[in-house]
Amino acid sequence: MDKLLAEAQARIDEQKDAWLRAMAEAENARKRAQADVQAAYKFAIERLAENLLPVMDSLEAALVAAEGAPQALRDGVDLTLKQLNAAFQKANLTEIAPAAGERFDPHKHQAMAAVEAENAEPNSIVAVMLKGYSLHDRVLRPALVTVAKALENKGGNPISESNLNTN
Repeated sequence: MDKLLAEAQARIDEQKDAWLRAMAEAENARKRAQADVQAAYKFAIERLAENLLPVMDSLEAALVAAEGAPQALRDGVDLTLKQLNAAFQKANLTEIAPAAGERFDPHKHQAMAAVEAENAEPNSIVAVMLKGYSLHDRVLRPALVTVAKALENKGGNPISESNLNTN
């Protein structure tokens, strides 16, 4: 009788353990699903935002080119750009516009060219070709930049044989 009671108690303990594990797994699945829904909600407008980036670029270029154009055109484009900026702010779409001299960050910037610059540190930004944009800290488009590289042949004679690479 004691043996049967011990076996029944062992089965109860196994069933209880299995039940607790199933409950924990269900809770983990619920938390994962909730995190997925939050991420989907947070980045739901990503495609729309990516499609609006060229519009922003075109409006900014039109403002630059409209210097000699009638004031009404300039005012209209300026107002449209302000409205688009407001929409971007509401959607948490922010500019990535590094300043000259800022350190190159491969997570936010894309180097389009490397130039020798005497007044700049290597791997610092010399010029911004096109601003980048991020949505909730996720980079949609990196800023396209020109980066300074180390000066080659500092003070050397450019036509000296000692400066030639020999392989």
